[in-house]
Amino acid sequence: MTQAPEAPRTASRRHDREIVALAVPAFGALVAEPLFVLADSAIVGHLGTAQLAGLGVASALLMTAVGVFVFLAYATTAAVARKVGAGDLRAAIRQGMDGVWLALFIGVAVIAVALPTAPSLMELFGASGSAAPYATTYLRISALGIPAMLVVLASTGILRGLQNTKTPLYVAVGGFVANAILNAVLVYGAGLGIAGSAWGTVIAQCGMAVVYLHVVLRGARKHGASLRPDPAGIRACAQAGTPLLVRTLSLRAILLIATAVAARLGDADMAAHQIILSLWSLLAFALDAIAIAGQAIIGRYLGAGDARGAREACHRMVQWGIVTGIVLGLLLIAARPLFLPLFSGDPGVRDAALPALVMVALSQPVCGIVFVLDGVLMGAGDGPYLARAMLLTLAVFTPAALLVPVLGGGLTALWGAMTLMMTVRMLTLWLRSRSGRWIVTGATR
Repeated sequence: MTQAPEAPRTASRRHDREIVALAVPAFGALVAEPLFVLADSAIVGHLGTAQLAGLGVASALLMTAVGVFVFLAYATTAAVARKVGAGDLRAAIRQGMDGVWLALFIGVAVIAVALPTAPSLMELFGASGSAAPYATTYLRISALGIPAMLVVLASTGILRGLQNTKTPLYVAVGGFVANAILNAVLVYGAGLGIAGSAWGTVIAQCGMAVVYLHVVLRGARKHGASLRPDPAGIRACAQAGTPLLVRTLSLRAILLIATAVAARLGDADMAAHQIILSLWSLLAFALDAIAIAGQAIIGRYLGAGDARGAREACHRMVQWGIVTGIVLGLLLIAARPLFLPLFSGDPGVRDAALPALVMVALSQPVCGIVFVLDGVLMGAGDGPYLARAMLLTLAVFTPAALLVPVLGGGLTALWGAMTLMMTVRMLTLWLRSRSGRWIVTGATR
């Protein structure tokens, strides 16, 4: 009887170890991903302003084309983790291979669209006459690497589902180093200019895909999993990912609306918005790392039929999200005098950014809850609810954001609308987590 009170603390420590073991490497891999674009920008920037502008437009399109299919990682993580929890590693890897095949098919389809439409896309997205040729060249070459990028997403999902986030970290770091070296050699050494940067990225991404496939294929041979494409399994993977695609598109629509509204507020507010959005995205990496741990852990518990363990893990991860959000918010407020001058020397931009930045800092605990519960429900395979909740959030945010310039509000009001958006997400996710309807045990949902 005297040891009964120790049980909750023991469970919390166990969950803490699991969260740290998965979240820390996941955070490193997440941070490494945007460094690809950063390295490309640093190298191409020395070629000229037109080349850098072209890279900016093309890379934004490329990242969007890949980013909308992030469900290849999320849905695969949840499905594989369930099979792992059920003790069927053969089925887990077989399930993951369905995601890899789907990634290849989607990648080929995207190439078929991107190559002939590249010039029109550059015009649609406002590339200048001088930048458009460079943007078109970069997009057409880089598009050849999209299947590899999507395979990387699906393979990352497999390894996360297998409770392995260290290998994705090593591959991401290795890919970044290879990308930087290849870009420097091909752009300057071979004199290929922006085309060299694109080819360097393609080669690095293909290399990452090969490493991932080697790891997955080794696991498949070990456990006797089939590598052949299974039409039924691929269709099931696509069906599971469709709600998450709706969720992702809704979130991207929110960010696009926010940027469009900021542009109407004036150049200073738009510049300040870009700074804040970059910082907001950076903070999101730390919170998303906990969400990734949540996907893997919750899927494993539910696959093992341990509903109680899933509830306890969810509760503990929410605590992690709140505490992490508080810490990030305090750091943001404390460091604002240091990093604002790094982004802009314009006093008008700083004056616009400062109060909005405080708003972002205060909202970080809310963001922590949102990211964690988002990961928990993804791990549970509760995609249809996530899609409906995000559509509701989009419906609430859109009029609130569009009213900002109409009512004479500034950037702080816009980020107030963003905070409202995160609060609506928090409420919808919290209500779902409280209901327990997401808890469906077994090897499949």
